[in-house]
Amino acid sequence: MIRSRIFAKLLLSFLLVIGVATLLLDFLVRRSWEQSLRTELTQQLIQETQLFADRVQSDHGVSLDLLVAEEAKAAGARATVIDTAGAVLADSGPGKDKMEDYATRPEFQQALKGKVASSTSLSQTLGTEFLYVAVPISGGAVRLAYPRPNIAASTEEIRRKAFSAYAISALLAMLLAAVFSQVVARRLRRMVAFAERVAEGDFAARMEDSSSDEIAQLAAALDRTARELQQGFAALESSRSQLETLLNGIQDAVLALSSEKRVIWYNGALAKLLGRVRRDLPLLDVVQDPEVLRAVDESLALAEVRSSRASGVVPGRVFGVTVAPMPKGGAVCALHDLTEIERVEKTRRDFIANVSHELRTPLTSIQGYTETLLDATKPDDLGRGFLEIIRKNANRMARLTDDLLTLARVESGEQKMEFHAVPADALVRDAFQSFQELSAKQGLELVLGGATSKPVLADREAIHQVFSNLLENASRYAASGKKAELGAREIDGAVEFYVRDFGAGIGSEHLLRLFERFYRVDKARSNETGGTGLGLAIVKHIVLNHGGMVKVESELNRGSTFSFRLPQATVAEPAIEELTTQHR
Repeated sequence: MIRSRIFAKLLLSFLLVIGVATLLLDFLVRRSWEQSLRTELTQQLIQETQLFADRVQSDHGVSLDLLVAEEAKAAGARATVIDTAGAVLADSGPGKDKMEDYATRPEFQQALKGKVASSTSLSQTLGTEFLYVAVPISGGAVRLAYPRPNIAASTEEIRRKAFSAYAISALLAMLLAAVFSQVVARRLRRMVAFAERVAEGDFAARMEDSSSDEIAQLAAALDRTARELQQGFAALESSRSQLETLLNGIQDAVLALSSEKRVIWYNGALAKLLGRVRRDLPLLDVVQDPEVLRAVDESLALAEVRSSRASGVVPGRVFGVTVAPMPKGGAVCALHDLTEIERVEKTRRDFIANVSHELRTPLTSIQGYTETLLDATKPDDLGRGFLEIIRKNANRMARLTDDLLTLARVESGEQKMEFHAVPADALVRDAFQSFQELSAKQGLELVLGGATSKPVLADREAIHQVFSNLLENASRYAASGKKAELGAREIDGAVEFYVRDFGAGIGSEHLLRLFERFYRVDKARSNETGGTGLGLAIVKHIVLNHGGMVKVESELNRGSTFSFRLPQATVAEPAIEELTTQHR
C-alpha cells in the first residue's frame, strides 16, 4: 500500500515535470527555431535573389523563361520577373495570363523604389502562403517565393521529435518511480514498524540506516527520540516507584482521583483501611462520608485545598481530611486518623474539668474559712498577714479553676451557643457600658470608637465574655497608657471588633504565642496582677466556634490592638431594627 502511493506520487511528479518542460521547450524553443529559420531563410533568399537579379541583367544568351526556370529549380523556390508596370515578364509558376497584377505587392513596391524587400502573404493564384524576397533590376524587379508549408513541415517534425522524447522520458520516469518507490517504501515500512514498537512501549527498539539522505536523518532522529524516551521513562518509573514506596510507607491513607472523581491511585494504608477500593472505581463506591465528598467537590470546583473532619469513613473513628487539587485536573485526598488524638484530647479536657470541678469545693472552703479568720483577727495580729496570703492565693486558684472549666467547655463544645443576627454596634455598646465603670476604677479610660451597624452571627453572652477577657487583659498590662479603645469595622465581608490599648506594647517574638494557654509575656507581672494565662486562649476558642479568627498587632512603646472577626449575618432589615431597638 505504501509502495503504491509512493509510486503514484513519484510518477505523477516526474510526468508533471517532464510535461511542463516539454511544453516550455515546444513553446519557447520552437518559436525561437521558427524565427531563426525564417531569418536564415530570408537571408538565403535575399542572396539567391540578388544572384538571380545579377544573372537576369548579365546573362542575355538564355531566354528569360529558361533562366527563371533554372533559378527556381536551383533555389527550390518560385521565381518571377516583372517590369516597372508590374506586368509579369517571366515566372516559374502558372502562366502569365493567370497571374494577378504584382504592381501593388509590397515587396515589389519597395523593389521598384530600388530597395531589397521581403514579405509573407497568401498567394491568390496558388492558395499557398509564401515568403517573398524582391530585388530591383533595371527596368523592373525579380522575386523568389519560398512556400511557408515547408517551414511548417520542418517545425512539425521538430514537435513530433519533442513529443517522442517526452514519451521515452515518461517510460524512464515510470521505471525510476517504480525503483525509487520500492526502495523508499521498504525504508518507510521499517520506520513505521519501529514507531509502532515505540508506541506500544518498547523503548529498547532501535532504528539503523546506513544511508546519508534525509530519510536516514529522520531515522537517526527517531532513534535518538527512542533512546531519550527510554531514559526519560526509566527516570520517571524510578521516581514513581520511589513516590509509591514513600506513600505506601506513611500511615495516612492517600487517594488520587481523576476530574470525574474516579480512583487513579491509592496507597497501602487506604487499602488496609477500606479494603473495597480498586482503580477506576467511583469515589462514592469507596467513601460515603458527606464531609469527604463535600471537600472533594469544593477542591475540584475551586482548585483550592480544602480541609474537613470526617467521622463516617470507618465507624468509631475520626479522620482529618485534606483534599488538594492536581495541576492537570483531579485531586489528592489524604485521611489522617485523629481518633487517638481526639481520645487523648478528650481525656485531657475531662481530667482538667474534673480536677477543676473537684478543686472548687475545697477552694471555696479555704476562702470561706480564711475570710472568717480574717474577720476574727485583730489588724495587728502576726497571723493576719499569713491569712491575707492564703486568701489571695485561694482566690487566684479559684479564678484559675473557673478559667480551666470555661476553656474545657469551650474547646469540647459543651458550652452550647445560640447564634443570632446581632448588630455589631450593639455588641460594642454592651461591652462599653458593662466595663466602663470597672475600667475607671482600675485607672483606665475606656473610649468608644467607631462601630458599624452590620449584623453578625453571634452568641451575645459568649462575645460579652470575649470583650471581658480582652478588656481585663488591657487593664492589667496596658494601664501605663491610661487609655483603651474598643470598636468595630466592616472588612472583606466580615466585621472586625477590636480592643486597642496605648501601653508598653508587646515584642514581636511573643505575638505568635499569645493565644496559647498559660503563655505569659512577663510571668512576674502576671503573678502580681493575678492573671491565669488562660484568658486569651478562651477568647481564641470562642471566636473559632463562631467561625471567626483572632489576631494581635503590637509595637513596643506604641500599644497593642487585639481584634477578632465574625462573619456577617444575612437578615431582613426589619429584624435588624427590632434587634437594635430591643438592645437599646
